[in-house]
Formats: sequence, C-alpha cells, structure tokens
Amino acid sequence: QVQLVESGGGSVQPGDSLTLSCASSERSFSEYEMGWFRQAPGKKREFVAAIRRGGLLTYYQDSLKGRFTISRDDAKKRVFLKMSRLRSEDTAVYFCAEHSPVLPGSWCTGYECFAEEAEYDYWGQGTQVTVSS
Repeated sequence: QVQLVESGGGSVQPGDSLTLSCASSERSFSEYEMGWFRQAPGKKREFVAAIRRGGLLTYYQDSLKGRFTISRDDAKKRVFLKMSRLRSEDTAVYFCAEHSPVLPGSWCTGYECFAEEAEYDYWGQGTQVTVSS
C-alpha cells in the first residue's frame, strides 16, 4: 500500500504564493507518474496538473497555466505544486495522486489520460488551501 502525504496548505491572501508538497512511500517513485487534483466546497474534484516520470512532460488545467507549476524530486520521493497569484476560487482541498507507470503501447499518453482521476491508483488525504482577504 502506497502512502501519499500532502503538506504545505494554509490560509493566504489573494495574490500570495504557496507551494504544496507530497511525500510518497512508493519504493520506485521515479518510475511513477504523479498528479495534483483539487476539490472546492460543493464541487467535484478536478484536475490541476500532472508530471510524467523523468519530469520532462507536464500537463495543466488550461485555466491554471502560468500560475501553477508542478515539479518533482525523485531523490526525495516528492512532488510539488507551486501556486502563484492565488485567487479566492483556488480555495480547495488539494490532493496528490499516483499513476502507475505507463507501458509502451498504452493509450495513456497525454492530457486526456492524466487529467482523469479514475486513472490514478493511490491518493493522499489532501491539504486545505484557503485564499481569502
């Protein structure tokens, strides 16, 4: 059983920045694709960003491009989400998730796959981010 633990959430003001961290217990973390999702009060969980193994390919929800940046540190088994110019609508619980390694020939090669929460095998408990003045 893989454990994912998010941290770094908190209460900030509009325009502030915040970096979330997700620590994984996955033995071969570097081989796994990772994603961030969020769920605002009363809304469905939505895709935020994903990063492929190797860290060279990333995907973002279109509306978050330019403000959010996903990265990973395989040596530390962590994935990060740097959020800038935060807005009240960014208020949500943020979850990190692990996607199994994509095998050659798989249909799962792009945004459509990694934006789909059903594609992820393990989830963290989430960390609350509140943006309010």
